[in-house]
Amino acid sequence: MEGWRPEAGKTDKESKPVEDRLYNTKDYDRNLVIDPRTELVANKVTEFLNKTNRFDKTIIFCVDIEHAERMRQAISNFNRDLVQENHKYVMRITGDENEGKRELDNFINPEETYPVIATTSKLMSTGVDAQTCKLIVLDSNIQSMTEFKQIIGRGTRINEAFDKTYFTIMDFRNVTDLFADPAFDGDPVMIKEVNAEEPLTVDDINPEEQEEIIDEESGQEIDFEGETKVNYKVPQIVDGGNIVAEPRRKIYVAGVNVSILNERVQFLDGDGTLVTESLKDYTKRNILKSYRSLDDFLNRWNSAEKKKVLIEELEAEGIILENLKEEVKKELDLFDLICHVAWGMPALTRRERAENVKKRNYFTKYGEQARNVIEALLEKYATEGIENIEDLSVLRIEPFNEIGTPAEIVTIFGGRNGYLKMIYELETQLYKEAA
Repeated sequence: MEGWRPEAGKTDKESKPVEDRLYNTKDYDRNLVIDPRTELVANKVTEFLNKTNRFDKTIIFCVDIEHAERMRQAISNFNRDLVQENHKYVMRITGDENEGKRELDNFINPEETYPVIATTSKLMSTGVDAQTCKLIVLDSNIQSMTEFKQIIGRGTRINEAFDKTYFTIMDFRNVTDLFADPAFDGDPVMIKEVNAEEPLTVDDINPEEQEEIIDEESGQEIDFEGETKVNYKVPQIVDGGNIVAEPRRKIYVAGVNVSILNERVQFLDGDGTLVTESLKDYTKRNILKSYRSLDDFLNRWNSAEKKKVLIEELEAEGIILENLKEEVKKELDLFDLICHVAWGMPALTRRERAENVKKRNYFTKYGEQARNVIEALLEKYATEGIENIEDLSVLRIEPFNEIGTPAEIVTIFGGRNGYLKMIYELETQLYKEAA
């Protein structure tokens, strides 16, 4: 954001002197590589997915192929556990990478889990029907409105069967400033397919993209200005007509401090207008639209058979509570999060609510085995939240599978209805002071 100017005598990783000038975002990863910056971007993307869903399909647009590979490695480093489970968790999908290209169909197939994260440069900007892509990351200098629209279009498909009803853009280059350009709502994008086997002419290049095309063999700029038709075969044309050319020699430097200076969050409101406000203010406004008062919300929460259904209703109204947790910075139950943000109510952590239930000794009426199950459910609630204890599938994992099979555990409570009655009682006790 501020740019970088090398200190006197600064050398690159090859011990060559670094040219003394001010490098800015247009230089990053094209002429100048600062590894801590790549790592910071990868870390922020990982943090976001940790808060939402680590298996949400994600496309990271990079400056070029080499940048895409470095980003793939950085993402892998921050997600070693999932990469060890399956190396296809993050893949580079670029024109020169055969394994990645072979996995492109799997990436866009909603039925396939892997690959989850794709790093690319141009290959996936057009012609990729990524129905379930929930996160688009921009770490490339995109100035063309045409290309911007094409890239954003990778996230706009809706697929309700796979819970894809919205998507998020993370922008590290101020590319989304183009949303404020009147041309964004102008004419639809026109795409011209270019045959890679035929000579490239000036008519094949979008005027917005004519600033600089590099001959990868000579390293010289190809001049497309004027009326002269250029009969030149670009050595590498991939990605449905987008031109990929090797950049000039890059400078690699270490020992540079990189940090996030500012973060701006924007949302589409109910009228489709892009607005800038804090997550907290945005969430409060939408909660108050759905519930007239705190009593109105408490009545709805306490009467809901499953809290998960209510949470899904809130998300359908554009209130994504998971994204708010980081800003509030407390391990709050979603109930407390809503009451705290919307009405300023004092909040208890999930752990505090679980401990309060234990102190009341309400469940002493159950036998020892049943109490072991309830203790495990309270611990699951304290660490993960209310939604997880409402799902019967929780009984298949530790520590429940050490107590018995799901069928055996349900039998402890006299059958399915008895088990569900216990869950309802447990939730009532968790939110007793809210009744």
